[in-house]
Amino acid sequence: MTLEEATRNIKPINREVCEKARIKWDNIGKPLRSLGRLEDMIIQLAGIQENENPSVDKKAVVIFCSDNGIVEEGVTQTSSEVTAIVTENFTKGVTSINSFCKVSNVDIIPVDIGICKDIKSEGVLNKKVAYGTKNMAKGPAMTRKQCIEAIEVGINLIGELKNKGYNMIITGEMGIGNTSTSSAIISVLENVPVEDVTGKGAGLTRSGIQHKIEIIKKAIEINKPNAADPIDVLQKVGGFDICGIAGAFIGGAVNRVPVLIDGFISAVAANCAIRLAPGCENYMFASHCSAEPAGKLALNAINKEAYIECGMCLGEGTGGVIGAKLFDFALAAYGEIASFEEAKLVKYELLS
Repeated sequence: MTLEEATRNIKPINREVCEKARIKWDNIGKPLRSLGRLEDMIIQLAGIQENENPSVDKKAVVIFCSDNGIVEEGVTQTSSEVTAIVTENFTKGVTSINSFCKVSNVDIIPVDIGICKDIKSEGVLNKKVAYGTKNMAKGPAMTRKQCIEAIEVGINLIGELKNKGYNMIITGEMGIGNTSTSSAIISVLENVPVEDVTGKGAGLTRSGIQHKIEIIKKAIEINKPNAADPIDVLQKVGGFDICGIAGAFIGGAVNRVPVLIDGFISAVAANCAIRLAPGCENYMFASHCSAEPAGKLALNAINKEAYIECGMCLGEGTGGVIGAKLFDFALAAYGEIASFEEAKLVKYELLS
């Protein structure tokens, strides 16, 4: 499916089913609306799946892995080779996300969408668009064609996963240098100073952060991305991983599959997706608020409120996996608590 086809095929979530789910919540034997936003998440989920009794019993975290040419400018603490190493480690079960997924019963799907070298580890999906992006401090990170191709990788992958029975997707990423690309994108799209959206990433010093800010400013000045055209912004100062995640959000909307925003990078990708395909925002859930300086700003820009705040900024989908577990708690209450009638309780009434 092409990006153009996908944007034409997004339908609104089913509001009638949402209302049925709200009525069901209000008839469960507990104080009305006492589970707060956990109730809202199930109402939205019901509308997405068009099922008053929704399910998220088969979840996957899709980790888009890609290298970024901007690393040449010394904006990171580590070199690009780490991207490939960590990607391979996803298949060995030795990373942070592996531990989280084991506890949460979530499958891990690493995707090579633009790593600088070929990955031969079994379990890594090869969807490589190119061997990393170019250095955006010297020119566009990628071509427009490559940008759209990377977005379409994400769109079509969600369709493939739905056909395999997955009914919840968590977005993740791995790519040295991708906090620089994310900061550049959000600065352009939301017209905010680079200083306000740039952090230490995986661990820069104060002087390192200042250098990173200067390089991002240089990249924006050289490329002059058009904020009114998300493809132009992604092409010039983005990364293949962010493009793939943006596509995943669009693919989720096309296929009526809920997709969880992880942290800062994922929220920036969600911003791009919403601008490209209005309507897909109702298929997204914000899991946590990243500790990156622009973590809150990135969510506010898309009118999303995180369910949890743990001060995390690890990436890989770690916050998303924690957020996905909340659905299990909410669905357990939604499906197992007795109704007022069954519990022989007098039904609560909403105060006007």
